Amino acid sequence: MTLAIDSPEVFGPDTTSGHQLLPLPVTRLRAAKPAYTTRHVDLAAATQLLTGVEPHVGGFVLATVSEVGHHTKIELPDGRRASLFPGDEVVVAYGHRYAPDQFEAIMPSDLGACELVAAGGVAARVLSAHGRMRPATSLQPVGLLTDSAGRRMGLHLGVPAGVAPPRPEDRPLTIAVVGASMNAGKTTTAAYLARGLRGAGLQVGAAKTTGTGAGGDVWQLTDAGAYPVYDFTLSGLPSTYQASA
Repeated sequence: MTLAIDSPEVFGPDTTSGHQLLPLPVTRLRAAKPAYTTRHVDLAAATQLLTGVEPHVGGFVLATVSEVGHHTKIELPDGRRASLFPGDEVVVAYGHRYAPDQFEAIMPSDLGACELVAAGGVAARVLSAHGRMRPATSLQPVGLLTDSAGRRMGLHLGVPAGVAPPRPEDRPLTIAVVGASMNAGKTTTAAYLARGLRGAGLQVGAAKTTGTGAGGDVWQLTDAGAYPVYDFTLSGLPSTYQASA
């Protein structure tokens, strides 16, 4: 079983039997490398680490890099890719991933050893991998990030307040770009559409609605002139694999 984003354990202090809260010194938090998936949440609010519990989708975990594998770098919130070394501590989000050219991985049900399955910062346990892949970078979770009240921190904290949908007559033209697999050219097509429409004098926004949390597509659409550019991490999801409708 995987805890849902709206589970009571996510929004209130944890009451799980056997759980433990440990102090998280600010110096330790600042020394850790935060991933792209954490960019919408103020990590400075994290003051404790929660152990002995089941993680939830989108929950932030402080983890130690045990061994560097396929992902030799982690994408930071600003898009820079920081090199990883054994012993580094990172802040990433728990989630699932399905990428035919890389890994299929699922949420673990405990805080045991797992893998970094996306450079944007997704922690999971690998089920299978493409034949050309090196073993995934291995992680040893230390604990889930919580605030001073013991409330779990994660992507759910970055979800914006509800916005009323526009009236039908005010809705902008929407063009959907779809493809059957990764690396099919979806983002490239969307970027050139955005560039062309901007060149025609139109205001263009973009949204990446499926995939795994990483900045490459967001940055490419931004570079093409789209603004604003959103992705599904703003809905509290580190990836859309196994996400409920």
